[in-house]
Parts: sequence; C-alpha cells; structure tokens
Amino acid sequence: MEIFKEFRLEAAHRLPNVPADHKCARLHGHSFRVQVWVRGPLDPHLGWVRDFADLKAAWRPLHEALDHRYLNEVEGLENPTSERLAAWIWARLAPSLPDLARVVVQETCTSGCVYAGPGA
Repeated sequence: MEIFKEFRLEAAHRLPNVPADHKCARLHGHSFRVQVWVRGPLDPHLGWVRDFADLKAAWRPLHEALDHRYLNEVEGLENPTSERLAAWIWARLAPSLPDLARVVVQETCTSGCVYAGPGA
C-alpha cells in the first residue's frame, strides 16, 4: 500500500544550461507542489502504513532549505530542473524514510516530474 503527503513551496530559479533565448534561462519563480510517497504493509494494529507526521517531520528541513529561496544557490541544485529537484529531495528524505517510494515535483499546474529513486 502507498500513502503520500503533499507540500508546497515558493522558489525562484533559472536554468543555466538551456539556450540563452529560452524562457527558462531567465530568472522566474514557481509555486512548487511536492508529493512524498511511501510504500509498505498496512499495520494490522495501527491501521496505517506510516504516520503522516513522520512525512511532515522529514520534509521540514527541506522546506526550510528550499522555500522562498533562489534554487540555483542551493548546494546540489545549480541546474535546478524539476528532475534534479526531485532527485535532490529523494537523496535527503531516503535516510529518514527508508520506505520512500517516489517523489513528485510539480512546477506548474500541468508540468511535473515523478522520481522513483536511483536506477528506477
């Protein structure tokens, strides 16, 4: 079974590796939506896979590092595409959420990325 918790953050970035005339080469911002998914068996006594509070606690330091920031200045996000942001988030959540199943990063209402971990 899988559960998820959704978080929001506001951040600015630019993509330094696209052609200079590409719109994403210019500084711009997004209202990102991030979903953190974990997978595991349903605990027969508690009736849940994991406490949603665990996901919230794991997310808290990442929110502090990313929200209302210029992502290009965050170590490891010098080229902050949605794909790289999802992998960056995964790497920081995985130690505290060993049952992490996927990270979804949505940068607009219609565009986003699903990351299921290294090698997936």
